[in-house]
Amino acid sequence: MKPEKPVRAGTAVVVATSGSTGAAKGVELSAAALSASAAATHARLGGPGQWLLTLPAHHIAGVQVIVRSLLAGLPPVLRGTQAFADAVAAMTGPRRYTSLVPTQLLRLLDDPAGLDALRTFDAVLLGGAATPGPLLARARAAGVTISTTYGMSETAGGCVYDGRPLDGVRVRLAHGVIHLAGPVLASGYRLDPAATAQAFIDGWFRTTDLGELRPDGTLDVLGRADFMINTGGVKVAPAAVEEVLTAQSGVAEACVVDLPSEEWGQLVAAVVVPADPANPPEVSALRAAVRERLGGPAAPKLVRFADHLPLRGPGKVDRNGVKDLLRGT
Repeated sequence: MKPEKPVRAGTAVVVATSGSTGAAKGVELSAAALSASAAATHARLGGPGQWLLTLPAHHIAGVQVIVRSLLAGLPPVLRGTQAFADAVAAMTGPRRYTSLVPTQLLRLLDDPAGLDALRTFDAVLLGGAATPGPLLARARAAGVTISTTYGMSETAGGCVYDGRPLDGVRVRLAHGVIHLAGPVLASGYRLDPAATAQAFIDGWFRTTDLGELRPDGTLDVLGRADFMINTGGVKVAPAAVEEVLTAQSGVAEACVVDLPSEEWGQLVAAVVVPADPANPPEVSALRAAVRERLGGPAAPKLVRFADHLPLRGPGKVDRNGVKDLLRGT
C-alpha cells in the first residue's frame, strides 16, 4: 500500500471544506492560526469561557470550539444527542459560549426550554450560512446575545464578528470581492498547489464572496460572486432576494437559485419554507414584495414550498439539492 503523502510542515489539522460548489478541498491549518483565531475570539467576547459543542467536531466551527476550550483550560460540554437545555445544564464555567448555525437557532427559538437555555449564554456565535434579518432580530428581542460571524475554513473559522474584523485580521475589497489577511489564514490546500496559488496571494486570501464596506468600516457580505444570477441581462443577487422573502410574514426560510431558461438565460427561482406548512403565504404576494424592493427581474418566476431546505455541511444550504426540489427530482 502506497504511504500517505505528508502534510505541509507546521500543519496541525486538515479541515475539509463543505464543497458547496464542487469537490471539497483539504484546508491545512497551523496551530498558530488556530490559536490566533481562538485568542482573538475570546478578546472580542470578553474573556475565555466554557464552550458547548453543538456542531460536528470535524468542521472548522467544531474544531475551534475544541481549540478555544483548550486555551481556556475548561473542558467543552458535548451536546451529543441530548436535549440542548440538558447539555447547557451541565455547564459549569464562569462564562459560557456556543456556536450555532441559523437552522439550529430557528429551532431553539421555537422550543421554550431551548430558548431559556440560550438566554444564559454570554455570547452565541452564529455563522456557517447567511442569517435572515428577521431571525436575528427575533433572537435578540428574545434576550439572546448573538454575534454574527463571517469566515471559512481558510480563515480558521469566523474572523469578522458583527461586520468588524477580529484583532489582527484585515479586510479589503477588490472589484467587490472580499479579501482577508492576518495570522488566522491557512497555509494552503492539501496536495493542490494550483488552487493554493490562486486563492492565497501575497498574504491575502481571496474569497469568492462579494461585499461592501460601510463608511464606519463595517463589512456587509452580499453573497457568493459565483451565485449571481444573470436573467435577461440583469444581474440579481440571490442573497438580496432571500432577505426580502424571509422578511415576509409566514416565511421561515428561503433559498434562491438559478435555473436554465431559453427565454431568460437564467431563471430566478426560490424554495420557501413556510412558518406554518398548512398555511403558506401567497406566491403572488412574495413576488410582489421582491418586485417592489428589488425590481421586476429579481422577482422569482418559480416558487415552490418545502418543509425544510436541504443542507450540506454545518448548516449550509445544498443549492444543488434546492435545484432538484425546483425541478421536482
